[in-house]
Amino acid sequence: MIQTGSIILAAGKGTRMKSEMPKVLHHVCGQAMINYVVDSAKAVSSKVCIVLGHGHRLVEQNFESDIDIAIQTKLLGTADAIKSARSCFKGFKGNILVLCGDVPLLKATSIRKLLTVHRRSKSSCTFLSAELENPCGYGRVIRKDGNNVIAIREEKDATLKEKAICEINTGLYCFRAQDLFDGLDKIKLNKKKNEYYLTDIISIFVEEKKSVCVVKLDNPIEGLGINTRKDLAEANRILNKRTLDRLMDQGVAIIDPGTTYIGTNVKVGQDTIIFPFTFIENDVMIGKRCKLGPFCHIRPKTRIKDEAQVGNFTEVSRSTIGEKSLMKHFGFLGDASVGRKANIGAGVVTANYDGKNKNKTIIGDEAFIGSDSILVAPVKVGKKSMTGAGCVVPRQRNIPNGKTMVGVPGRIKPKGKSNE
Repeated sequence: MIQTGSIILAAGKGTRMKSEMPKVLHHVCGQAMINYVVDSAKAVSSKVCIVLGHGHRLVEQNFESDIDIAIQTKLLGTADAIKSARSCFKGFKGNILVLCGDVPLLKATSIRKLLTVHRRSKSSCTFLSAELENPCGYGRVIRKDGNNVIAIREEKDATLKEKAICEINTGLYCFRAQDLFDGLDKIKLNKKKNEYYLTDIISIFVEEKKSVCVVKLDNPIEGLGINTRKDLAEANRILNKRTLDRLMDQGVAIIDPGTTYIGTNVKVGQDTIIFPFTFIENDVMIGKRCKLGPFCHIRPKTRIKDEAQVGNFTEVSRSTIGEKSLMKHFGFLGDASVGRKANIGAGVVTANYDGKNKNKTIIGDEAFIGSDSILVAPVKVGKKSMTGAGCVVPRQRNIPNGKTMVGVPGRIKPKGKSNE
């Protein structure tokens, strides 16, 4: 099997984002946009290299040691960026994917389709194109007699006739490695932009009688890059819709997709019902037959077990809620572990932060936490224990199994007193 490597271009400043942060670090549905591209590249590649430039130290922090980093010291265009990655592929004999770090909507199926066509055609280069009603801002695919590709023309260099072409270059390529690196040395400086355009390699290949293939995207949205805040908002909307559609296909009831946000890697069990205005971030797992919302915020590292309910105006962060437990009205659980069949009353708060550390609250099976109780972590509430309404449970003042704590500060009710 011929090896595949990937080069991800992420050196640009992204000036139209109007941000000090490197463009590729802006989040789409809970994670940096470049992470989607890296995940896709790693799924099909034995070697991945990211070319960074502006703010490279910030971007580098995102990745583990299995990713190679190349630095483009001067931003002299896409061809120069790939030259920066040449040393990472010394002696590499396979195919090289070239991707853009700002295209998080591209599906893995489209990348695999590109690779399949490239391998079967044995082309020097295969690239993805798309048809747009408004192709403004993109390089145009130039064909001879409407068939064979002869060039990609950047918009600033295109004639009026070429600007009328609706087929655009998405910036995703697959090259034979040797042909790519040989061709880079033949690309000339574009004097208008003072850059070396990778797109010029297509016409070089055509002149040298090397084969060039094109794969047209079925859905052009996949190939669109993020350049502005409006693009970012649109990408969030599209990726969120994909997630909601996937979950509904898996048996999750989402009452109003238009007001529901769910992170791309969230897992939800069958027959769970998600009510409107629910916001679920990444790294969350929800069991079967649960009920969430409306107006519910589930934050990362939360686990909600089967048949649990988290109701309106609630926030849960880094916590586990056990099977058939209830938290049906406004409140906050942070760094908490709640057992089975527990009841968390309205207005309950776990005070998990002491100014230095986030501390743990443990609530046992079938415990009953009265309305407006405050549990000052670290603290443990035993099985079948109770707190009275408005009780403040002091830090490290654990409630034994079957006992009741009342008052401010909380105290254990004496033996023989009613628990009513």
